[in-house]
Formats: sequence, structure tokens, C-alpha cells
Amino acid sequence: MKFTRVQNYWNRQALVKYSFLAIIVIFVYQAISIHSKQVNGTSLKNKASINSEETLTENAVRGNILDRNGNILAIDLIQKRINLDPMIIQDEYIPLLAEALIMPIEELRRIIEEKRTNQRKEYIVKENLVVTDPILENISELKKNRIRVCNTQLITPSINVFEKAKLLAGIDITLKEKVEKIKCVKQVVSGVAIQPSGFRYYPKTESIAPLLGRTNNNNIGVFGIEAEFDRYLAGVNGIKIMKDSKPNSNIYHRTEIVRELKNGKNVKLTIDADIQFHAYNAIKESAEFHEADSASAIVLSPNGEILALANYPSTNPNNRKSFDAEEYRNRVLADKIEPGSTMKPFTILLALDKGVITATQDELIDVTERIGNHRPDDKFFQMTIQQILEKSHNLGTINVSERLENEDFYNAWKKLGFGESLGLMPSIENPGILRHFDTWGLTDKRSLSFGHGPMNMNLAQLARAYLVFANDGALPELKLIKDGNIDTQKQQVFRPESTKRIAEILDSVASMDGSGYRAIIDGYDVAGKTGTAEMVIDGKYSKEGEKRTYFVGFSPVINPKYIIAVRLDYPKKCFVYWDPTLRNRCEGSNSAAMAFKVAMERILINDLEIQSKSES
Repeated sequence: MKFTRVQNYWNRQALVKYSFLAIIVIFVYQAISIHSKQVNGTSLKNKASINSEETLTENAVRGNILDRNGNILAIDLIQKRINLDPMIIQDEYIPLLAEALIMPIEELRRIIEEKRTNQRKEYIVKENLVVTDPILENISELKKNRIRVCNTQLITPSINVFEKAKLLAGIDITLKEKVEKIKCVKQVVSGVAIQPSGFRYYPKTESIAPLLGRTNNNNIGVFGIEAEFDRYLAGVNGIKIMKDSKPNSNIYHRTEIVRELKNGKNVKLTIDADIQFHAYNAIKESAEFHEADSASAIVLSPNGEILALANYPSTNPNNRKSFDAEEYRNRVLADKIEPGSTMKPFTILLALDKGVITATQDELIDVTERIGNHRPDDKFFQMTIQQILEKSHNLGTINVSERLENEDFYNAWKKLGFGESLGLMPSIENPGILRHFDTWGLTDKRSLSFGHGPMNMNLAQLARAYLVFANDGALPELKLIKDGNIDTQKQQVFRPESTKRIAEILDSVASMDGSGYRAIIDGYDVAGKTGTAEMVIDGKYSKEGEKRTYFVGFSPVINPKYIIAVRLDYPKKCFVYWDPTLRNRCEGSNSAAMAFKVAMERILINDLEIQSKSES
């Protein structure tokens, strides 16, 4: 067979060649231009590189809060939660899902319908699940299953060739109505996810909640120690960027660390979890028995370490479904108070230190003359210093204070730390006030001598002042963080011999002759002082019986190991000592002293180093 070239063969061949060459040129040009083309100021190459990057966040583990013995007070637990997307969960899976979640079918169906109505795409149906919870295994098995799921769709029937031709010719036709079509296929469940869930757990629950505080849903401290030391506990989340490889590298992806992961640090407190438990239960029982609005207590060691700091009412911080800020109120540090007669020992101690009294049994103080608004009670006429403290006698204390200078009073109270922050938890502390003596009137020094007037404080400051009886008249700083440093600076406030003498007298206050008779603990030496103060309501002292009652004491009397201050707010039900059914007005002697006894007795009994006198 002979091939012949058709007409214009060369022209057509040239056209094909030149067209192909043009395509090649255009392709090369586009490749170069795309490589360097800018889109919103970024080359497509860089844009593609950016799109290939992935930023990963590594969540830091929050540090633990520990007591002085290493017992855990707060810890992050590894847990899981079940998150549902109600908008895409298939109805056919609801019975199986309810079974896996161990909950009633109708309840789950109702919840899903409610969330769909509100267009909610997330719903945490189960949370705080430990990794061994059977619900997690049930959900994992459910996600492996495939069941027949039917969907109803509205479909417009197709048109034939003749009808298509009419449409092309511009002729209107009657479109067919949409019809329902049910399509059933086997599917896995949609909208069910098992997610990690960090859960802050507090093993000691309500006994220490106001001190520790809690974290929010983002695991950020919002109250108490959790908030005060959040910068140490929280740590720093790590950030990594996954990028495509560098030139001339055989690694497709590389990791760039933007921020190093730093887990939170542990915070070790001076708190003893066992002593905390005893203190909390003592004030809780007392507040409930005396129908008090609230109660608080603080336990100190002689070196100023806080062994317990308890508040009532409290709450279980592991319960995230309810919240009341009052249940997290740290009343020991946040509330300013007038301490009442618990300040009388310091007035007497200052007078003894200044040499204006001798505090011997043969020294008598005349209490038959009126001083200001304070009248004789016609019960006592000549009193020893011991009797003044035992009976908590106002006029006797004022008589002693009249022998002191205002400046001496002010300087001693300043050394005791009143009006100055303790520096324990600055965000919540209320340091109270101590007005300068230049502003005092005649009545100010008199009222100051028995815990009122130009001064108020918090309960921790009051408890700290009593540390002079455990440190030969010196005063250490309070400590809440256990840092290993046992050397603490002390401020010498009173002479050791004066302090020892007043401690001996306070021993007699906690006796059947003193106002602290209900603080007596069989077999143990106890010293302390009662106090009662009318509460200030709307700027005025309440005359309706609203009082705060106190007892501050220590044991043993010689070389004390524990110092406890207790406060009850507005106790309403108190009884006389000899008849538990006979009501009496509430004072420190028949309310706070009883709470002190319960707390101190439980602490002493469980301290193997302290031997009862009855056993010796």
C-alpha cells in the first residue's frame, strides 16, 4: 500500500509542533510564577509550607499539694469523659448507647432531643471516669459495631430526553414533585467521643476545703492555696510545631519546640492532715450543737508552723455540681475580729514587764471605784492578778491598764504583729488595724486592755500572739509552706520571767476556779483564756445577743507543743455546767472553750510523744 501526503500536510504538522511548544513554554512559566507568586503577601510556596504545619499543645500536669508528712491533699487524676454530639448521633444507636452508658433509654433520648432543639453540638454525658470504668469499655466496643441505619431523603425524579429538549428550547415544563426515598446502610455510631479529662481530686474533702480552695474547669486555681500558688502549681504548657522537612533532608517532618513543657511543682504545707481533721470536726460539732453561724480554728506549733487551719461551714471540693463562695471562705485569715477578753493576758503581761504590778498572791487590786463607764460589780472588792484573769474581770484589767502609758501599749501591740499582714496568703488576708496612740482618747486605752477599741485583727494574728508563752516572750513568724528551713527569726516582746508567770496564771484560768473550766482535759495540763465580743452589725455593736466567742490556749503549760485558737460566730444555744438542760447566754466559757477542749484532747491523745499525767 502506498501512502500519500494529503493537501497542507506541512502546515498541519507545523501547527502541531508550535502548539506543543507553546504548551511547554506556558507550563514552565506557570511553574516558575506559581513558585514565587504572592497571595496576601505570602508566596504560594510559603503558604503551602504553612498549611503543612501543625501546632501541638502538651498540657502540663498540675503539681500536688502535700501536708508536712507527704500526704496528698490535692492531686491531678487521669480520667476520661464521654462527649456526645447530639446533632449527628443516629437514632438507631440511642438504645445501644444508653445501654453502654448504663442509663435509662428514655432519659438519654429526652436529653438528646433537648440538645438538638438548642442546636448543641457538645454534651458531656459522663465525666470523671477512671480508666477502669466499665462504661469506657462499653463505649469502645460500641464504636466497633456497625448496624443498619436508615435515612429519609427528598429526591426530585429525573426528567426524560424529550423534557430536556423542551427545556433547551425554552419551553416550560411541569416539574415533578419531590418524593421521599429511604436509604439504609450499615454505619458505625457518629458523635460519640472518649476524651481525656484532668480531674483535681481532694482526698481530705471538706475538712480542708477553705484552705486549699479549688480549681475551675480549666484546672486554674480560683480559691485558697490553689489560687495563691497557682504560678507554681500550674506549670507551663508545651508548644510544638510539626513542619515539613528542610532542604536536602531525607526527613519528611521535623519538630520545632516553641515552648518547653514544664510540669507544675509540688507545694508542701506545714499542715498536719490528722490534726486538721481533728480541728475541723471539733468546730463542726460545736457549731452544730451551739447553733452557731460559723466557726474557725487554727493550731500552731511553737516555732510558728501552722498545723491546722479549719473553717466551718465547708464543702466537698470534689463535687463540681454545686458552688457557694461562703463555703470556701477562709475565716481565719479573711475576717477581722475584736478578740475580747483573750487580750487581757497581754495587758497584764505588759504591766508586769513594765514593773507596775508584781502579780504575786499578796498584791491586791482595788475594784471598788468606777473608771469611766465601768462600774463595780459588788461581787469583788480586792482582787489578785490571778483572780482578775480567772474571772475575766473588766474593771480589774482596766485598773491595771491605767498604770501604763499609751505609747507602751501601742509599741507592745505593734511588736505582737497587730495591724500588719502575716504574709501567708496576701490575696485574702485582712490584717486589721491598730490606730496610732496619738489618735487615742481616754476610753481607747481602757477598751484596748480587754480586746476592743482602736484595734482589730484576724484569728491567726491572735493565735500567733500566744506563741510568746511557748518562746520565753519571743514571737516567731507564722509559716504555712514547709521549706525545710527550721530557723525562724523571733521578735522579743516580753521578758521570759514575766511570760512564765502569766502562763502559770493562765493554767489556773482553765480550772474549776476560772472562766475556762470547760477547757479542762483530764490527765493533761492546759492553759488559756476565754473571750466574748459583741458583733458589729451595720457599724454598731449588736444588742440582740449576736456575739463572737473565743478560747485561745496551749498544752502542755510548760514547754507547750500545741497552741489553738477557736472562734464561734453567734452561738445561740448554750447551757450551764451543772445542768445540760438549763439554757444560759452564750459566752466563751460555755461554747468556744468546749470546742477547744474537743480539738486539743483529740490531738493530745493521738500524740504518742505527750504522756498523760495520769499515766506518769
